[in-house]
Amino acid sequence: MARNVFLIGLMGSGKTTVGRALAKKLNKRFIDSDQEIEARTGASISLIFEIEGEASFRQREAEVIADLTAEHDIVLATGGGVVLNARSRALLASRGTVVYLRASVNSILQRTSHDKSRPLLQTADPRRRVEELARQREPLYTEIADIVIDTGRPNVQFLVQSILSQLDGVPTKTPGHAMQTESPPTGTHMMPACAAAPAPQHLHVNLGERSYPITIGSSLLDDAALLARHVPGERVAVVTNTVVAPLYLARLSATLEAAGKQVTPIILPDGEEEKTWACLMRIFDALLAAKCDRKTTLIALGGGVVGDMTGFAAATYMRGVPLVQMPTTLLSQVDSSVGGKTGINHPLGKNMIGAFYQPQAVIADTATLATLPDRELSAGLAEVIKHGAIIDAVFFAWIENNIAALLAKEPAAIAHAIRRSCEIKADVVRQDEREGGIRAILNFGHTFAHAIEAGLGFGTWLHGEAVGCGMVMAADLSQRLGYIDAASCARIRRLVAAAGLPVIAPDLGHATWRELMEVDKKNEGGVIRFILLRPLGTACITTVPDQALAATLEACVQAD
Repeated sequence: MARNVFLIGLMGSGKTTVGRALAKKLNKRFIDSDQEIEARTGASISLIFEIEGEASFRQREAEVIADLTAEHDIVLATGGGVVLNARSRALLASRGTVVYLRASVNSILQRTSHDKSRPLLQTADPRRRVEELARQREPLYTEIADIVIDTGRPNVQFLVQSILSQLDGVPTKTPGHAMQTESPPTGTHMMPACAAAPAPQHLHVNLGERSYPITIGSSLLDDAALLARHVPGERVAVVTNTVVAPLYLARLSATLEAAGKQVTPIILPDGEEEKTWACLMRIFDALLAAKCDRKTTLIALGGGVVGDMTGFAAATYMRGVPLVQMPTTLLSQVDSSVGGKTGINHPLGKNMIGAFYQPQAVIADTATLATLPDRELSAGLAEVIKHGAIIDAVFFAWIENNIAALLAKEPAAIAHAIRRSCEIKADVVRQDEREGGIRAILNFGHTFAHAIEAGLGFGTWLHGEAVGCGMVMAADLSQRLGYIDAASCARIRRLVAAAGLPVIAPDLGHATWRELMEVDKKNEGGVIRFILLRPLGTACITTVPDQALAATLEACVQAD
């Protein structure tokens, strides 16, 4: 008899009711995947749909299925849409006996007519919706089903007995690893070692007419066909810096030329301290000297500084030219290259001059991380940790369990961290492209971080180092206000330290801290607004009492 039994079918087909009774008969543990998602997130399924949307819920569902199907001796009732994910189907098929409970449209409508917790049925015409779901999912259910049970007879014991009578005829399957698909599951708590880099992965930032793809993979700098698709004109200006140019400029230029492009290289000095108006002018000077027209594509080849400056130049040169982001640092691959924020620093504040300008594409070649110094890698991990802390507690736990693999640059771990971070950021940007609301949560830790960078002088600490320390300070403030418990605060501090990032802030002086934090784009009416956790995995935008802020500064700052 199969060790695990997985129940699939449309909503209202009886999976939970039958599953509980079947588990009792088989002396197995019963689990409902929807209830597991609610337990992990602390939110109902309907609320997750309302706040995050269906795509985000499906991602969470895939993560839960990956975890639960690896259990032993369980009966699992799955959500109706679980089969929409190819990897989830593969895991269900390979790790247990799949029982499809097939119900008629009339039966489903009768059973769900008074249930307001099913977001997919909150429409003007529920019957039409159920019929559409049935047509879409029926082939997927039957594709992986070992047993099909028609639930026309409402007697639960009859249905259970029908399943029991067929289980012995199904070959035994035990939990194992299903074949890897193009979209690996996120949020799982173990990352297998992998010597070879995963196949390229593709995401999409949905912004209507400004939508664009994200491609994540190894050796993408050599993919002439990929570059040709995303560089519309014949002329290209590649903007990079003195560190990246010796490593990758010739290689990228050769690929572009192989794709029939004429390349103009622009090499800037390296460093956050170079993110200035004068350095921006160097880009414009080079573009004008080469007689680049408005059909010239700018490619940003480098880290966050190169990406921000090139993006700002693209937004303003001849009032806007095409832009492709090709990030070469972990920080830029997981964060700054996605979302369209561009700009330069001002002596009084970071990124205070700039524009929102979306690229044509983001192409993240993970092979470039092989030459990334350890300090830069750690700086990039700060933004990875941030995404888990503000949006996805399951992903945060995955980072905790895989921090050693990330620091070792294991390809599978790195690819997963980049993909999930991009997914999170892309979804937030989709909801709030110009940071009028929810997008501000992506600045968790940044109010403190920007003050550190400006107070010490840009370039003294790497941006990611300041963000790591800023997250520790924001977590401390969150705990003081009762938003998170001491254990969550300690987890953040431990993970930031484990990533090789500072957890003690420099002593800028209380007055200087306040002065620098008052120059922040999130502030309104001169009042400092902070991004805090409420709880871990969820963020809020709020003001704080002066005494709480003072206590955090006293606790987190290293005195001379």
